[in-house]
Amino acid sequence: MVSRTGGVAMVAGVLAVPAYGGLMGYRLALQTETNALILLLLLAALPAFLAGIIEDLTKQVSVRLRLCAILTSAVLAAWLAEAHLPRLDIWALDGVLHWLPVSFAVTAFAVAGVSNAINIVDGFNGVAGGTIVVILAGAGFLAWQAGDPIVTLLALAGIGATIGFLLLNYPTGRLFMGDGGAYFIGFWAAEVAVLTIVRNPGINAWQILAIYAYPVIEVLFSMYRRKILRSALVGAPDRLHLHSLFYRRVACNKIRIARYTWRRNAGVACFVTAWLSAATIAAVLLGDTVPAAVALVLAQMVVYVAVYMRLVRGHWGRCRHPAVILGLRPQPRSEAI
Repeated sequence: MVSRTGGVAMVAGVLAVPAYGGLMGYRLALQTETNALILLLLLAALPAFLAGIIEDLTKQVSVRLRLCAILTSAVLAAWLAEAHLPRLDIWALDGVLHWLPVSFAVTAFAVAGVSNAINIVDGFNGVAGGTIVVILAGAGFLAWQAGDPIVTLLALAGIGATIGFLLLNYPTGRLFMGDGGAYFIGFWAAEVAVLTIVRNPGINAWQILAIYAYPVIEVLFSMYRRKILRSALVGAPDRLHLHSLFYRRVACNKIRIARYTWRRNAGVACFVTAWLSAATIAAVLLGDTVPAAVALVLAQMVVYVAVYMRLVRGHWGRCRHPAVILGLRPQPRSEAI
């Protein structure tokens, strides 16, 4: 049985950054400030991580309790590290974000959403880990471009910890991330996004969302599918995520396993990582204005729904009407394949 305690290794990987600096005797102002921020975020992450790791070991922690733990971590980070959103680049909302309770609440909701999104995409070897590496690379690059070495180092710490985990997880799945790992590294990625916006007024919030769009769209669409389409609980697990459909429709049909039974599982991460990489590059290069970044987010939503409906149906269909392609209305019978 494969261990689901990959989160312990990821926490240790992030903790190694300030520990190494302390052992080597670094006293640079930048290193000291970065180490302090890492330790504060690790402290804030404890509720989310502990709720996840206890669930991995006991299977006795409810969805509601885990959500409360993640929200607690987000509020702690907002309080301890001043990691709360000052703006969303949405005119109607930016004015009220100056009120700390509103800013804390919006930030907690956003952080919980990203953290849960990483847990949702953690269905196949390398998918969640690859997602984290790509989105942190995108956010870290923007911070570096803006002259913010502290957030850049936070992103690199998360990337390093995740790559260390991937060495055991991908492609053969010798170690699983588990809920503890997904909640922790999702929280870390969310805090990097929040701090990028907090510390860099020149980076618009929509550009960050364009980088993080895939996991965010996945969690929102999952909520819509469960609650609206299936009248089920929002937190009820299912096997209808985009990566799950890709595995059944494409990987199982196109990838020959021969002696290597893990190849189909590993192929899903290649699909997701390629998608994310293209979206992240586009966001970094083209999303420096709010209208362009909004267009990129909307484009990813359209592509996601189109690909999802293609995987559900098993074909694009002969009808090229946009509403049919996006699954908003059924294909006319006269044009059915």
